[in-house]
Amino acid sequence: MLPRANRTGSGPRSYDQDDLGRLTFIKQCRDLGFGINQVRVLLDLSISPDRDCAETRDIAQKHLDDVRQKLAELTALEPRLENFVTRCNVACASGPGQDCVIFKELAEPAAVCCLSPR
Repeated sequence: MLPRANRTGSGPRSYDQDDLGRLTFIKQCRDLGFGINQVRVLLDLSISPDRDCAETRDIAQKHLDDVRQKLAELTALEPRLENFVTRCNVACASGPGQDCVIFKELAEPAAVCCLSPR
């Protein structure tokens, strides 16, 4: 995603302002959770005078939709996990690991039906 960096006379890589801007762009995209392939497409779009910015918006919208879906899944999992921790604290914390209520509850068929977020 970056052109090969120039080297100084003593060997370290030397980046110019365009390289630093590109690195910053890539880091920001990764911090937002965009995948490597999405970052490549966004980089291509960022330098293309012939492509419509709606393509960028569509990539961002798809990613936003994915993030919202993951948030919904995590929000649904939170109370179940909180219940596991609470029940463990009350019933068996500091006891033998194999007797933990979390293991017992996860092994029940009712727990299996609800583990898959989709």
